[in-house]
Amino acid sequence: MVAKPFKTLDDMGDISGKAVLVREDLNVPMQDGSVSDDTRLRAAMPTILELADRGAKVLILAHFGRPKGQKNPEYSLSKITRPLTQVLGRDVQFIPDCCGEAAVDGIAVMRPGDISILENTRFHPGEEKNDPALVEAMAAIGDFYVNDAFSAAHRAHASTEGLAHKLPAFAGRSMEKELDALQAALGEPVKPVAAVVGGAKVSTKLDVLNNLVAKVDHLIIGGGMANTFLHARGVDVGKSLCEKDLAETAEAIFDKAEAAGCTIHLPYDVVVAKEFAANPPSVRTCNVHEVAADEMILDVGPAAVEALGDALKNCRTLVWNGPLGAFEIAPFDKATVALAQTAAALTKEGGLTSVAGGGDTVAALNHAGVAGDFTFVSTAGGAFLEWMEGKDLPGVSALMV
Repeated sequence: MVAKPFKTLDDMGDISGKAVLVREDLNVPMQDGSVSDDTRLRAAMPTILELADRGAKVLILAHFGRPKGQKNPEYSLSKITRPLTQVLGRDVQFIPDCCGEAAVDGIAVMRPGDISILENTRFHPGEEKNDPALVEAMAAIGDFYVNDAFSAAHRAHASTEGLAHKLPAFAGRSMEKELDALQAALGEPVKPVAAVVGGAKVSTKLDVLNNLVAKVDHLIIGGGMANTFLHARGVDVGKSLCEKDLAETAEAIFDKAEAAGCTIHLPYDVVVAKEFAANPPSVRTCNVHEVAADEMILDVGPAAVEALGDALKNCRTLVWNGPLGAFEIAPFDKATVALAQTAAALTKEGGLTSVAGGGDTVAALNHAGVAGDFTFVSTAGGAFLEWMEGKDLPGVSALMV
C-alpha cells in the first residue's frame, strides 16, 4: 500500500473516550424548515459513524449560512440535529457553542460513542479571520481534529485550517476519498489526460485553463467559452455569447498549449438557434463557419461530439468541469449528455479514470444519468475549481505531513 501524504482515520490509534473535533460540511439547502438535499449529510456518514463506533466522543464542527460573526437563530445548527439523526440512524445531540463553558458542559455529559453537533462556527467573528484566540478555545475542548469537509478546504478559517496546527490532525473518509481522486486526476495521473472545461465565460475560468494546458494532453473547451476561442481564430460567431475583448488572452492560451504539447479541441459543427428557448423553430446544425449573423451557438454538434468521444477512447484520465452547451434547455443538452455517456462507458470498462466537479457539472451528469458511473464526482464547487486552478487549498495543506 502506497503511503499517503496525509494522515487518515487509520493512523489515529485508540480514540476510545477521546473528544474528536470533526469538521464537516453541513451547509445544506433548506426549504420550509426541512433539508431539501441531504447529499452533504450522507457524505459525512462514514467518518462520523466510524469514529463513534471506535468509542470517540464525536464533536461535529460546521458552518451554516452567512451569519457574519453574529449569533442568529436563523442560522443555528440545531436545525440540522434531527435530519442528521435520521441519516445516521443514531441520536445526535446539540451543544449551543463550539468552544467555552457551554461546550465544556455539553461534552461533560457525553459518553464514548455519542455524537453532538456544536453550534455554528461562524457565530464567532474569529472563525473567518482564523483568529488564534478562537483556535485555542476550540482546541481546548478536543483531543484530536479530523477535517472531512473538502468543500470548505479552500478557506483558511479557524475550524478548517487553524485547528490542524493545534491538535493531531487527520483526514476524514470523505476528505480522503476526494484527495485520492484529485491525486489520480491531476497529481500523478495515468496519461494521456483529457480535460473538459465548459461554462459561459472564459473570464471565470482563465486560471483553470492556464493551469490545465500545462498538465493535460487534450483540452476540450465547450459552452460559451468555446465561442471566445473560435472568435480569436477568426470565426464569426453571430450573436453568440462571446467575450471578444479576450481574443488576445485566448491566443496566449493557444500558444501555451502548443508549447506544452496540449491539443485544444474546439467544435467544428455546432447547434445554433435565433432565440434562446426550449426547442425553438429556428434550431439547426451547421459548420462553425456557417453561423448566421442573427444566430447563436448553443451546443456542440454531433460530428464534433463523436470526434471528442474518439479522443477520450485514447485517454486514460479525464477531468470534467462544466457543460458543453446550454444543457438546461432541450435540445441543447445533447452534446453534454452524449459525451458524458461515452466517458461513463469508458470508465465502466476500466480504461478511464474520470473525475468531475462543480455545481453545473454535477447537475449535468445527473441529467445524463451517469453521475454514479464516473470514478469520482466532487460536490465541492469553489474548492474543486481552485484545485483545478492549481492553487494550494489551506485546509488540505494543513493536513499534509
